[in-house]
Amino acid sequence: MQSTIEIERAELTTIERRVLDRITEQAWLDLTCELVPAGQPEAENPLDPDEAPAREEGAAHFIADKLTDMGFEVSFHTKREGRPNVVGVLEGTGGGPSLILNDHLDTYPAGDWNAWTMTGGHPFRPTRHGNRLYARGTSDTRGNLACTLLAARAIREAGVALRGTLKCVYTADEEKNGPDGSIFLLDECGLDADYTIVCEPTGWTRPDGSWGMGIAVANGGNFLVEIETRGIKTHIWRPDTGINAIGKMARLLAAFETMTFTHTPARLAGGTPPTASIVRMQGGVRREMQFTPDICHGVLAVVGILPGMTRESVMADIQRVIDACMKADPDLKATARPYPGALFVDGTLEQDELADPTAALGRSYRRILKEAPAFYRKNAFNDTIRFAERGRAAITFGPGEDGWPPVNEYIHIDKAVAATKILALAVLELLGTAE
Repeated sequence: MQSTIEIERAELTTIERRVLDRITEQAWLDLTCELVPAGQPEAENPLDPDEAPAREEGAAHFIADKLTDMGFEVSFHTKREGRPNVVGVLEGTGGGPSLILNDHLDTYPAGDWNAWTMTGGHPFRPTRHGNRLYARGTSDTRGNLACTLLAARAIREAGVALRGTLKCVYTADEEKNGPDGSIFLLDECGLDADYTIVCEPTGWTRPDGSWGMGIAVANGGNFLVEIETRGIKTHIWRPDTGINAIGKMARLLAAFETMTFTHTPARLAGGTPPTASIVRMQGGVRREMQFTPDICHGVLAVVGILPGMTRESVMADIQRVIDACMKADPDLKATARPYPGALFVDGTLEQDELADPTAALGRSYRRILKEAPAFYRKNAFNDTIRFAERGRAAITFGPGEDGWPPVNEYIHIDKAVAATKILALAVLELLGTAE
């Protein structure tokens, strides 16, 4: 696939040509380089329930100004102070459906800034190297957000009147599964539309350099579980007289790494089957290195949760592993509980690939990239889940890397430009034009 892809001019209507002419690499780069640092690092939002949430208001107001300049009617919806959700509405002329383009305002924490070697030690300084733009939020998800804004701007600047209503919705709290964001908007603010496209990372690259973007018609869920082991504290000089809680936890974790979960396979598999991933270990007490620890805590992230799996079934599977290990080792004492404050996120059922918005997005994809898109189940959480589990027709599509690196995060520029064009054509088809 060529690095720059254009539709043959003869295939375009006059309206489409006017819109796509305004979607350029420089336009996307300029917008993304504005968006990445907006409101940062305050918008960093750790998944950890025991860590303070983000404050997305800086990014929210910046984006709201962009929407206002385009002629959208903009409103803020806030559940928690400092965390406004942005809803921009462009009313149609009538006779068309409604469409939400969604993205989120928060990002993962950047961690150690010194590790960001591709951006000169500053994670929020967008830096281009070849066809990649590096910075925190490029793939997840300010770079994708730029695609939604640029697609909308191109339609407005081209003077196109849409029959249906376009809603650009930018949420807080996505990284913590949406209580202050998508859940709040849907359950308490009455947000609704006929179709929803969530512009989140679905990009891929083959070893030979060819690339594309999947359309995620379903998502896997996730859940956090706390494990505790207890032992008997003793002097390090006589470990034989105690039971080391960390040592017992280590043996238990080996069993979690290979465990399986009770589930019914889905039509579309995710990146991994339902799996337990060890994400935190805490044991030992400060100023007590002369003693072995009598308590240890670990946290499991259960990912790839599929429809039909429940909080109860996941906890029962984990308990079976604990029971088997305790039977094999009478000195092992362990318990499990849902991590305090963590939500159980369900896996979602697949959307119909032949129905809108998937069908329209797929047609636009083929027009731009000259091949059919791949439909798949995205393993990570995004706000698509909150729309889909409430019965909305919602899918995920975006140029960010599905599996971007935690440090030196990047996005492919060519993918972003192509994705913007695909989104713009899909908006025109789904909502219709008055001309």
